[in-house]
Amino acid sequence: MRLLFVLLFAALPALAQSPVAISVLERRNVLLDASQDSASHELRLTLVYLDGTGWTPDEIAGAAKESARILGQCGLMLRSAELVRVAAPTRFHDFQTPTSRELATTLQLAKPTVYFVSGTRQSPAFDAEAIGRGNSRSRPELRDSVWVTRGTRDLGIAVTHELAHVLMDSGAHSDEPDNLMRDETAPGNTRLSTAQCGRLRETGTANSLLRPR
Repeated sequence: MRLLFVLLFAALPALAQSPVAISVLERRNVLLDASQDSASHELRLTLVYLDGTGWTPDEIAGAAKESARILGQCGLMLRSAELVRVAAPTRFHDFQTPTSRELATTLQLAKPTVYFVSGTRQSPAFDAEAIGRGNSRSRPELRDSVWVTRGTRDLGIAVTHELAHVLMDSGAHSDEPDNLMRDETAPGNTRLSTAQCGRLRETGTANSLLRPR
């Protein structure tokens, strides 16, 4: 019995240092929009979903295709995106700063990255959240990312809204009718003004999130 106790005690440091079981199960490209040949800039997205969170590739691709259509008004082309399927313990299935920082650090995926998760443990709790340069100083691992929960309404519009926050590096909202950046998403809210498009292109390019064509 004493020998067993000694062996278990000796194994504790090794167990404490064992790596977290986060792994990429599949990576593939999905075609989003091949019609934006006159676009001035290109956006390449990384779309991540975790096994066990209920997300399917089809609904994620559908949301990204809607983003391609909406952002096309600003001269952006989203020809394709990388879809990444990830296995991770359930504590990573919800958005929460400490665990989500660990997830992003382990995966080291290209930016901007959109994570499709189960829920959120943040307070206040938002259906979707954008993390740009201005609101990531205390959590740099999450910079240039969007986190989308299963409860998100108007999915494609919501994803595009949050991406625009990241690309413009601004948390500002708009009161203009039908504007994408109104604080509440709705099926008709898809328009971006000339000034918004200009900031989106300029800031997104300066932060290496967009590529001029």
